[in-house]
Amino acid sequence: GFGINSKAGFPDSNAEGYLSESRSIILVRVFIHKRYVPTAMSAEARFKELGLILPPAPKPVGVYKPIVITGNMAYLSGHGPLREDGTLTLGRLGETMEIEEGYEAAKQTALAMIATIRGALGSLDQVARVVKTLGFVNSTRDFVGQPAVINGCSELFAELYGTEFGVGARSALPSNTLPGGMAVEIEMILEIKPS
Repeated sequence: GFGINSKAGFPDSNAEGYLSESRSIILVRVFIHKRYVPTAMSAEARFKELGLILPPAPKPVGVYKPIVITGNMAYLSGHGPLREDGTLTLGRLGETMEIEEGYEAAKQTALAMIATIRGALGSLDQVARVVKTLGFVNSTRDFVGQPAVINGCSELFAELYGTEFGVGARSALPSNTLPGGMAVEIEMILEIKPS
């Protein structure tokens, strides 16, 4: 939620902030009502049909594992918008980037996550469902479009797995900075199919 001034009905910042928040809510609602109908084709086949290209699976830059599998659950560490050439999309929403650019950064982050998933599981078809997504957006104090940015990741998973299995619980949060100055960082919890 965001702080509401009970007298004016606007967020604590100002009316302009309220209008920005309203646009974000509209974008989120458009996503909710947009249908990603599951088809008989597998996630791997759907991925090929979309013509997507994966970056190399990210390597840890600290003391952690990119993915941990325990039982029928897979936990993905925070991933960034890694491109095919190994560089990251850098920038701050509300300062050097617009929502559309942030959306593309989140989509690129989803591709980095997919590279990790495929590397660990061998196939995207081993994913049973998306359980939870947690997205952080490098943004200014007055930027309120975080949900619209993280949709770049969520919509790609919805396209691959349909709304029934590709859309899980989600949080989209602001961050005043992210490692290396990258635009977004996203982590995810997946349920995987029995081996």
